[in-house]
Amino acid sequence: MATNAIETVHLLVVSREPAVLRPLWSIGESNCWHLETADSGWEAMERLQSGAIPSLLLLELAGSDGDGLHMLRWLRRVRPELPIILISPTDDAERKQEAIRLGAQAILVRPLEEQQLEFVIRRHLGAASSGAESDIRSEDVASIGDGVFFIAASPVMRKLRAQAELLAQTQVPVLILGESGSGKSTAAQLIHGLSVRSGLKLLKVNCAALPGHLLEEELFGCDREAENGFGRTRTGKIEWCDKGTLLLDEIVEMPPHLQHTLMQVLQNKRLVRLGKEKPAEVDVRILAATSANIEQAVANKRFREDLYYRLSAFTLHVPPLRQRKEEIPLLLHHFMQQLAKHYGLPARNFTPAVLDACQRYSWPGNLSELERFVKRYLVMPDHEFASGQELFPGAGAEVGYPMSKLGTTPAVSLAGDSREQAAAPESLKSLVQSVRIEAERNAIVAALQKTNWNRKAAARMIKVSYRTLLYKIDQYHLRPSTPNALQFSEEHPSSGNGNRFKGNGTAS
Repeated sequence: MATNAIETVHLLVVSREPAVLRPLWSIGESNCWHLETADSGWEAMERLQSGAIPSLLLLELAGSDGDGLHMLRWLRRVRPELPIILISPTDDAERKQEAIRLGAQAILVRPLEEQQLEFVIRRHLGAASSGAESDIRSEDVASIGDGVFFIAASPVMRKLRAQAELLAQTQVPVLILGESGSGKSTAAQLIHGLSVRSGLKLLKVNCAALPGHLLEEELFGCDREAENGFGRTRTGKIEWCDKGTLLLDEIVEMPPHLQHTLMQVLQNKRLVRLGKEKPAEVDVRILAATSANIEQAVANKRFREDLYYRLSAFTLHVPPLRQRKEEIPLLLHHFMQQLAKHYGLPARNFTPAVLDACQRYSWPGNLSELERFVKRYLVMPDHEFASGQELFPGAGAEVGYPMSKLGTTPAVSLAGDSREQAAAPESLKSLVQSVRIEAERNAIVAALQKTNWNRKAAARMIKVSYRTLLYKIDQYHLRPSTPNALQFSEEHPSSGNGNRFKGNGTAS
């Protein structure tokens, strides 16, 4: 931990048990953490409402009653941004699942081991004190599984998270509105992950991606008999995720006759497969999302009014990225770490100039555009970003950043120039291929550098044969002794697609 972070760490412990307090006092003293105790959850709540907010709260669950979990629920409502760790006297899987669903960051079982306890506390204090690229606290990032994170580092997103936590306690449909790429699917995953259905399926269907007859089979299934005796039976997504959650993305694009069928499912909790007469009982929670103006679609008779009112009783509005720019540094860092791990490349740092320009940009493509930018920034060589006079060519003067201010910082194109936008499909294919080639070459260079050019060790590291690695080294004209390792020679194109990367030659 950094020294300035150590001086500000403040722990509040709700317990009177010496077996709980003793290791905490020991850990707090060795780390110079400020430790306070409260005898009850109600006392802790009064302090949270009237005094300074601690960095982290540890809440002991007493016995087998539900008072501790009830208190957890109210503490989360009072301070949804506060990380809470529970301490339980028993290892109860059902209680643990309920505690996580209610918003606890972790649950520990007595007796407490100091090393484990300190590790868990540090993990949930880490983002605030690790000296990362932003000063956003660790509790602003919530993992919702499968490498997906819900980031709430702005007031508007913290409010959205609190609303999602409350909606997770109900079983009603929810309508999620927001611009394309703003994170509607992530909000749906958060609701599902906090609900009692979290251990069951969450399926997603994009209503705009399928024509009407295929969408009908995808949702409701079919059971048909053919004249030759070979029938076709398919279970629809609604039946497939029985007891779970179904996200209907871009629901405004659903054909009218399917809107009627969906309305019947919501009302009666029953559906009839195509080709069958007997209805099937279903218990599925519907979450619907759209980037379109659904009220206008209702007014234009494109969307059923009764279905709209059924879905919109509980509505979440996911704000666009330009309304939560406090999160941009954390999102950049998050995407960089995820993509670097995915491509097997070392993560790149964002300079202050790049961060400043990113926060000045309006991001019309929201999170999707931000992720594409980070991917390009990660895999492309510096000189690919240095050909323009502004950091964001074509984005408008209000977000431009002169190269004289950037110094050696590469200029980054988010919107692309007019030549890229007018390119033929073959050119787009060539661009994708060049990005793949560049990522492959960078991974090879990184492995060679890490192993001090031990080529057999490098081949094992990137999981290719030794002969393949030798071929790639020759293909990319890599050498162990020449500086400027991460650039191609202008005289040697990377592949037959005609792409050439400027540089003085080979790898170090």
